[in-house]
Amino acid sequence: MNDKQRVAEHAAQKIENGMLVGLGTGSTANYFIEALARRHQQESLQIQVVASSVVSTIKAQQLGLPLRSMEHITELDVYVDGADEVAPDSTLLKGRGSDLVREKLLAKAAKAFWVLIDPSKKVERIGQHFPIAIEAMPFAWQLVQRSLADIGGDAKLRHTGDGLFVTSYGSLVLDTVFDPATDVEQLNGRLNAIPGIVEHGIFAGLATAVFCGENGRIEERQ
Repeated sequence: MNDKQRVAEHAAQKIENGMLVGLGTGSTANYFIEALARRHQQESLQIQVVASSVVSTIKAQQLGLPLRSMEHITELDVYVDGADEVAPDSTLLKGRGSDLVREKLLAKAAKAFWVLIDPSKKVERIGQHFPIAIEAMPFAWQLVQRSLADIGGDAKLRHTGDGLFVTSYGSLVLDTVFDPATDVEQLNGRLNAIPGIVEHGIFAGLATAVFCGENGRIEERQ
């Protein structure tokens, strides 16, 4: 069992009967979904789940987890997901998988947001290893790119092998690099204020606990 699996198992063991659980997207979230499904089957754990992406929805369905649609919820007990980067103040960078709208909606709606990582995700500042993913309305991407340049961002459209990357929400993604000295709290506010941005990858003030798996041990940071 690797550190990702171990931290996912740890989080799954903390889920209680009657909870409405938000499922993240990505490799660590997949391990959590599998661990949760085992508890549902083997222990008759009574839960319902809400998925943050089509991929997670399909995986939950295949494993027999009782799904609810996002349209029918106003809050959930806990949202569990990974992150691309985690700063010392628990600000997160997400967006390699690009379901930012649903992920941030669930993170905001949850009473608790548990982030599952390994040590490679710990950084001194957001944007240290990855550009900041910014979802833009397709017809507005050049206007958004200009607005990002105005605040010091070097934004490039994300491509796949054979064309432009499009999110499940139908947005284009601008992977944007900012100066390392940029204040992330200020940047978060500035990005929120730019018209045409659907969502972005800075998750500030949302995580309630970070679980880090390292060498067989789990470190919990509240």
